[in-house]
Amino acid sequence: MQNYLAEILGTMILVIFGDGVVANVCLGKTKGHGAGWIVIATGWGVGVAVAVYCVARISGAHINPAVTIALAAMGEFSWALVPGYIIAQMIGGFLGGVVVWLAYLPHWPLTEDPVSKLGVFCTVPQVRSVVGNFICEIIGSAILLFGILAIADNGAAIKQAGPIDLSAVFSTGINPLLVGVLVWGIGLSLGGPTGYAINPARDLGPRLAHAVLPIPGKAGSDWSYAWIPVVAPIVGGVLGVALYVAAGF
Repeated sequence: MQNYLAEILGTMILVIFGDGVVANVCLGKTKGHGAGWIVIATGWGVGVAVAVYCVARISGAHINPAVTIALAAMGEFSWALVPGYIIAQMIGGFLGGVVVWLAYLPHWPLTEDPVSKLGVFCTVPQVRSVVGNFICEIIGSAILLFGILAIADNGAAIKQAGPIDLSAVFSTGINPLLVGVLVWGIGLSLGGPTGYAINPARDLGPRLAHAVLPIPGKAGSDWSYAWIPVVAPIVGGVLGVALYVAAGF
């Protein structure tokens, strides 16, 4: 149960940082209003790093169903634990969305655009294209998983002659920060078309929160698009793992 609780809290922390920075940039009368995409991508990267630091020693800090499924497909994680991890991640995403709604409670009525309100909780493509959006999410998610595996293996390979094993220092102290940098880079480079979900729980959990919360002036939760940031990251994650394994690194 500790693993599942850690995944709930880790995903919630991720979404509080991520959805929180989008709210700060997009909602009316905030201190960060109009700060731009670099600020948003930075907030998400920091959120990932902090979430991993918080729960990695307990659950491995998947905080993303695409990571959980890809690692299970690779044989590095038990399929028996996959459903529980995914449920926990979705709960965490939902709770994170609720916390952000509460944190910015006075600002929802001051924002007229319902798309901006929806975009706080989940991804909204700039140019709506089923094929284009799906491919973009696959690419970002594949790079995410390839990068996570490479960072972990690189840290494990760092040794030093003598009694100190630096691989432990890298795996627990530095790797989470590097994963945050990886997500930051994906956002800056590939986030423009779709808002880079690369994580079904980060998108679907808060989207559900948007659907049920009493947000003034909100429109629909764009369920016709919602399947793309769920399915594409899973496909991309598996492809990223497959590429890493095939490369023999």
